[in-house]
Formats: sequence, C-alpha cells, structure tokens
Amino acid sequence: MTSAADLRPRSRRPSWAGRNYSLLTAAAFVTNLGSHGALIAAAFAVLEAGGDGGDVGLVAAARTLPLVLFLLIGGAVADRLPRHRVMVAANALNCLSQAAFAALILTGEAQLWQMMLLTALGGTGQAFFSPAAEGMLLSSVRGEQASRAFAVFRMAMQGAAVGGAALGGAMVAAIGPGWVLAADAAAFAVAGSLRAFLDVSHVPARTPGGGMLADLRDGWREFAGRPWLWAIVVQFSIANAVVGAADAVYGPLVARDHLGGAGPWGLALGFFGAGTVAGALLMTRWKPRRLLLAGTLCVFPLALPSAALAVPVPVAVLCAVMFLTGVTLEVFGVSWMTALHQEIPEEKLSRVCAYDWFGSVALVPLATALAGPAETAFGRTSALWGCAALVVVVTAAVLCVPDVRNLRRRTKQVTAGTRLDSADAERPVGGLG
Repeated sequence: MTSAADLRPRSRRPSWAGRNYSLLTAAAFVTNLGSHGALIAAAFAVLEAGGDGGDVGLVAAARTLPLVLFLLIGGAVADRLPRHRVMVAANALNCLSQAAFAALILTGEAQLWQMMLLTALGGTGQAFFSPAAEGMLLSSVRGEQASRAFAVFRMAMQGAAVGGAALGGAMVAAIGPGWVLAADAAAFAVAGSLRAFLDVSHVPARTPGGGMLADLRDGWREFAGRPWLWAIVVQFSIANAVVGAADAVYGPLVARDHLGGAGPWGLALGFFGAGTVAGALLMTRWKPRRLLLAGTLCVFPLALPSAALAVPVPVAVLCAVMFLTGVTLEVFGVSWMTALHQEIPEEKLSRVCAYDWFGSVALVPLATALAGPAETAFGRTSALWGCAALVVVVTAAVLCVPDVRNLRRRTKQVTAGTRLDSADAERPVGGLG
C-alpha cells in the first residue's frame, strides 16, 4: 500500500546539497562567469581608452591594493555581522562600480584615474566578500560528504571561470568591452539577489566582543596557534607570488618568442582551466585520509609550468603540463577546504579565511613588479627555473611540519575545532581543539 509520504515529490538534490549550499553554488557560478570575462574586458577597455601596457598594470594594481589592505578587516566584519548581509552589500558595491565602469567606456569618457578608482572599489568589495563567502560556504555543509560538496562547488566555479574567459573574450571582440563590463554588473546583481535568500537561522548568535581590534587579535591567535594552517598559508604566499609572476610576465613573453604568440598561450591556459575542472571531478570520488599530506604532495607539480617555459617545451607538451597542474592543484584545494571545515570553529571561519586570502595575494604584486628586473639581472630562463625551484623548496619545507603530515579526515562530523576520541578520529592533530 502506498503511503502519503511515498507520493511526495522527491528532491533531486543529494542530501549534502542543502538550500544554502545550492544558492551559494549558483551565485558563485554566475559571478565567476561574469568576472572572468570582465578581467579581459577591463584590460581592453584601458587600451581602447588610449592607455598602454603600463596603464593596464596600474588598473590591475588598483584592484589588488585595497584587496590586500581590507581583507583582514573584512574577515572580522564577516564574523561579527550576518555573513550573507556582508556578501550582499559587497555584491552591491561590485555591481555599482562595474556599472559605472561600463557607462564610462560606452560613452567614451573614461579617464585612467576614473578606471583606477572604480576598480579599487571593486577590490574593496572583494576584500569584504571573500572571507564572508568562504565562511558561509564552510558552515553550510555538514556530514561526511563535505569534501564532495566542496569539490562540486569548486567544479562549478572553475567551469564558470573557463567559460567566462572564453565567452568574455568573444564578446569583447564582437560587441566591445563596455557591454561585457555591463554584463558583469548584471551578474553581480543576480548573484546578490540569490545570496539575499540565504538562511542563517542555524548560525548561533554572535557573542558581543571587545571591538574590531579584539576580533582581529582573536583571529590571529586562531591562525597562529595551528602550525599546519600558517605553514601552508606561508607556503602559498611564496608559491602564488612566483607562479603569478611566471604566468603574467614570463608566459606571454615565452609564447611570443618561441610558441607562436598569444593563441598557443591562451590554449595552454585553457588546458589548465580544464584540468581544474577534472581535478574537482576527481575529488567528488576520492577522499584521501591524510588530507593535507595528499594535498601538499599535489602542490609539487605547480613547479612544472615554470620549468616547461624555461626549456621551453613544445605547445602540446606545455598544454599537457598545464592540464596536470590544474588537476593536482584542485586536489589540494578541496583537501584544504575540508581541513578548514573540520578544524576551525564556525564563529571564527571568516577571520581565518581572511588570513588565508591575505597570504595568497599579499606578495603577488611585489613578485610581478620584480619579474622584469629579475629577468634583466639573471635572464628569463634562470628566472623561470628559480620560480620552479622556489615552489619545490617551500612545498618540501611544509612537509616537515608534523601536523601537515598527520592531520586526517574525520570519520564522524562534530563541531569544528573539537578534539576527538580515538573512536571518532584516526589521530587528532596536536594543538587543535
């Protein structure tokens, strides 16, 4: 006999994909689709307004500087206020700044200082958005399927990044950069509307603290008290900086001189993007027991693109290297998110994520600025081999941290940051809890 319960429509979503998770994933897909096209559009907008390569760099720097300056404050604000409100406010700022940027380009009135100012507003919005968004995502997932949820989320983001870059480039060529920037503003409006429907009733009320400085100090203690956390953030501060310099400065130069120009380099970057999607797909199935050991071992291939450019290898080999690097980097990315999810208390997630973001971007502008002088002093080939060597050295150094080697996936879901008995975890990490 069929019961009334059997007649109810069954949800097509898996059990780990709750309402908040689904809204966050959809919104992230929309914003990534728009933002990666807008990065291309912004560069061409500067050039069409009469700027040169140096002006493009100034506009890019104008975005990065406030991102670095306000990230830690953004993390403290996101742990003090409802995170979804911080996200919606940041999306509104990004929407307005991109809409104004688009209007300037479409009317032909854009000046360099205006583009820098509007880009800086976008970077400020990102500084407040990123810690709130990561904290919200980490707190929206429960149970043993957390890593699968993070893998699907990252797969959606990476797929949107690849598609957004390709679509943005085509749209810039077809209808001009102004309309692509306008589409990005619309994407922020749509994403902000989705995030406004997030349910935060499950999040405990924040206990009044001693002010912003006290919150920042508390976040620092949480960050500095976990060797695996700060060690990996320091590692990626250096690795992201040198890889960013290699990709942004040396890659296009090697492509111009040895690979046939921008087309082959763009193809190689496309293979990297495809690799990140494949890596996220792999992590929907694979659950390494030693989270950070597996993830850190998969950072070593990040040295391969710089080495391949130093040789330089043929385009086909470079594409294969970039694809492999994308796959392994996503193994680290999902493992890292899973580790943060299970180890960091919910009420401190955004502050810890802010330190993570800060470490990831802080040295990138400096490394990019020093790439040219390094090429002059040592030669391009030596500089690229130096980039590859630094990635290997800092990654090997991180493996010397016991907590990185020993942190294991929990077999039961408990409150993040709590020490477990041996029945609940294969081995608790020293210093946690």
